[in-house]
Amino acid sequence: MTNIDSVILQQAIVHKVGNPTRGESLQLSVHPLTLNDELVRSMLTKYFLSPFNEHEQYRFTHLSDLGMNEVYQYVSGLFEKPANFTEQSVKLAQFLYSKSTHARVKEGELYLVHFTNVPFGTGYTDAIGIFKSETKETFLKVFPHGESWEVIAEDGININKLDKGCLVFKENKEEGFVVCVVDHTNKQNDAQYWVNDFLQITRSANNYHYTDATMGMCKLFISNELNEKFEVNKSEQIDMLNRSMEYFSTREDFKMQEFAEEVLHHPEVIDSFTRYKQTYEVARQVTIEDEFAIHLSAVKKQEKSFKSVLKLDKNFHVYIHGRRDLIERGYDEMSGKHFYKLFFDEES
Repeated sequence: MTNIDSVILQQAIVHKVGNPTRGESLQLSVHPLTLNDELVRSMLTKYFLSPFNEHEQYRFTHLSDLGMNEVYQYVSGLFEKPANFTEQSVKLAQFLYSKSTHARVKEGELYLVHFTNVPFGTGYTDAIGIFKSETKETFLKVFPHGESWEVIAEDGININKLDKGCLVFKENKEEGFVVCVVDHTNKQNDAQYWVNDFLQITRSANNYHYTDATMGMCKLFISNELNEKFEVNKSEQIDMLNRSMEYFSTREDFKMQEFAEEVLHHPEVIDSFTRYKQTYEVARQVTIEDEFAIHLSAVKKQEKSFKSVLKLDKNFHVYIHGRRDLIERGYDEMSGKHFYKLFFDEES
């Protein structure tokens, strides 16, 4: 998250939340933190807010009724009555403890924070932050001892690595608020209790998510599906990835038919792409719209994954940025090896 210099950390409280299936306890604080040191307050604000992408927005939801989403209810109460900060934080900690039963859920500190003057759109708003620190790192502390120095090891939190976080902006309450989320410790496994069981949030239908989901789908189709269904070499895949990135980088609006014709070209490839889109939407539980305004922040996020590097054994890396017509691929029978021929005007 950018432009956080204006943010004011009003109050914060910490509870220790364990995993009940391992016999770990829930340890509740009676009072909020005392934050008289402005440097510590500033460091905490940066630690909590920097990891968020404010464009990647979610909202609270519930299968039956939004009002039955526990975190939504507790946060609503905090916005309405900040004086009940400690009481509501205890309810949140108790609810998280009840959802921390998966074998991979780690014990950690739960922070509840009230922020004001948080940038949102063209203005400022209040926000409630819910954060959990699970990972401890070892630090060396050097200090004077008489006429010498001593070194001890201490376990602590790396302020540049937030494990889990949820930032709720005081906006769009009727639709489930505007929510941003971070989960750096359970991305690839089945212990995604933070997002699914505890927060119960879903992606907001906006141009950022449309752009992000569509680019992710296009990248996977070109990198994986295309090679399985058609005879294409790596340089042709890279050329198609480059054309895809150019399309998203230079257009204001995405149009599915236009993209397919300009990037994929061949009718049989376009048909395969259309079928893949339908499968992708079901598997990923996302909606890929046929037309939407392209969000440049989502393009920038995806850009790093659209790699244009042709790796040849362990000897060569060829960066391909365009002009597929200046590359020829062949096979040398004498050496029994494949080769690429590159045409260029100048060497630098």
